[in-house]
Amino acid sequence: MPQTSSKTLTFVVPAFNMDTYLERCVSSLTANQDCDDIEVLIVDDGSSDGTPELADRLAAAKPDIIHVIHQKNKGHGGAVNTGMANAEGMYLKVVDADDWVGAQSLKELMDVMRRQRDASDPIDMFVTDYVYDKVGKKHKHVVKFDNVMEADRRLNWDDLKHFGIAQYMIMHALIFRTEVLRAAQTQLPEHTFYVDFIYAYQPFPWVKSLMYISTPFYHYFIGRDGQSVQTDVMIRRVAQLVRVNRAMVAATPERGTVPDGLYRYMIHFLSIESVVASVFLILSRNPANYQIKRELWENQRAVSPSIARDVRRQLPSRAINLPGSIGRWLIRMGYYVAEHIIGFN
Repeated sequence: MPQTSSKTLTFVVPAFNMDTYLERCVSSLTANQDCDDIEVLIVDDGSSDGTPELADRLAAAKPDIIHVIHQKNKGHGGAVNTGMANAEGMYLKVVDADDWVGAQSLKELMDVMRRQRDASDPIDMFVTDYVYDKVGKKHKHVVKFDNVMEADRRLNWDDLKHFGIAQYMIMHALIFRTEVLRAAQTQLPEHTFYVDFIYAYQPFPWVKSLMYISTPFYHYFIGRDGQSVQTDVMIRRVAQLVRVNRAMVAATPERGTVPDGLYRYMIHFLSIESVVASVFLILSRNPANYQIKRELWENQRAVSPSIARDVRRQLPSRAINLPGSIGRWLIRMGYYVAEHIIGFN
């Protein structure tokens, strides 16, 4: 159905104690002159610094575009939930308050999305490239998808080629049609880290069409002190990764109930997240966490033997389950080499 709202795209900006970065983020979302059909929805998630006042000032400067919701702290997932519930745009993009988007890429995307407004069967999801913009790292790693999907045309899941071992579509790569998220009843756990894995996974069975736009749209700012993806922080919060894994397993459809291309990708991504959780359980060097790792893989088998079998067949899954202390040593060395090359934490 043609879009009835005046907004083509809603940016949901979860913001908790982000007064250092919020203005840079919001400025990038409204950088183009033609942004009347963009909504920027800042969700102040119980901040105790200057974020609430800054958000209100930004909204007062552009009241037709920028809106603010103040709420008690619910964590990243709770802030995203609030954004999804209140978004007016035809499409929805989550942008964390310390990240930003490229102006030229935004213009390209808006041109494409505006053409969907009057379409009888609009695209359900857009995929873009994203940039690991790491503090102090001169070379910025760009994650691209041109090897797995053709750009600038309507695709379905069976049109996608095989993803690389460490290649997957995280939240930063995705723009959903808002009605798809609502049809999927997407709700993220509150007070839980790493729920972006769920956001980039659970709605997929409701996505019937997608389009890849080959442009470095999203700049993922990493390397600042205390960030949730720093290695030491992820080790301390590894139980949250395990909780997220259980939610993803529960959201995985059985083979034959969705297109083969979608099932193949979801198994691939579930394997990746399972490996990520397992890596940090191993990096902790805590024998109790080695048992939790075994339980993580056993839970998949308890939920669905067929899904567990397909996940376990993936090369990363086989590698992470190398036995004994030598296997754990190899995993640690592989992690540190990959982190040095890519700089993802």
